[in-house]
Amino acid sequence: MTQPIQAVVFTARERAELLTLDKPLGEPLPDEVAGRTLVTLVSAGTELLGRYVTDKTPAWPGYAAVFEVEAVGANVADVKVGDRLFCMGKHQSHQRVAANMTVAVPAGLADEDAPFVRMMGVSMATLSSTAARPGQRVMVTGLGLVGHLAAQIFQTCGYRVVGVDPDENRREIALGVGIETVLPAVPVDDGAFVGSIDLHLECSGHEQAALDGCSVVRKRGEVVQIGAPWSRRTDIYAQTLLDKVFFRYVTLRSGWEWELPMHAEDFRPHSIFGNYATAMSWLHSGRVKVGDLYELASPRQAQDVYQDLLHRRVESLAKSFDWRAL
Repeated sequence: MTQPIQAVVFTARERAELLTLDKPLGEPLPDEVAGRTLVTLVSAGTELLGRYVTDKTPAWPGYAAVFEVEAVGANVADVKVGDRLFCMGKHQSHQRVAANMTVAVPAGLADEDAPFVRMMGVSMATLSSTAARPGQRVMVTGLGLVGHLAAQIFQTCGYRVVGVDPDENRREIALGVGIETVLPAVPVDDGAFVGSIDLHLECSGHEQAALDGCSVVRKRGEVVQIGAPWSRRTDIYAQTLLDKVFFRYVTLRSGWEWELPMHAEDFRPHSIFGNYATAMSWLHSGRVKVGDLYELASPRQAQDVYQDLLHRRVESLAKSFDWRAL
């Protein structure tokens, strides 16, 4: 693997460029696999808000890639040249990664669809840990990519899902994939709704949504903060939130997926990569649908892609880089 590597790099605040890196990828170590990237999925949260709009540069973004294997390490027995694998790889033309940090992409699943297992895994961590059970009511606030996938996942697992987003386009996309109930706002003054939610998945990162969730969950209900609170959005006092938590017996917790181990362990059967494997099978079977959620772009258009996401000039929920034509 001596060919030059091209990668999307944040070279300055709000500046993304496709650059050729100085060092080649190198041959895989005995436990690694390597190959050419097919598609990578852009994260509008971690990449955009966590890096692109900051001065933490240079930065090499990306954590959802599908690649075609071109080289296999000596100790890897279950992967062959030509296989397609998912990994948490960067936006670059080639990937090299430990074989046990990949998931096989089944035949028949589109290259473009497979990277979505990464975003499905975000809410699947809560699916692995919640006390709520199928048949109970789940509210998802924020129907961007992570929240939209959460709504699909929990509904296909038998939960009664209510999706909430003020953006009409996002609501229409959710209705289009069959989410049964979609609202523009949390009905905090609706007596029939308040106290009916067993689990609230807060995927917007907006503190008002978290407070609203604490207002409508049943006693001992869960409010799980899945969306990162990147910035302060309101003047809400902590006491207002604590009042709801205390008097409604709310379980308020983080939904950051890294509470799970990478791989299953004794007494910890649920894992990041176990969830990715399940997500891949759900995509392959059509149980979760992502085909209409994204737009493809060339990595050469990286700056336009991030600017469009930043300024909400995208009708779809996601952007992906297509490396196959480079």
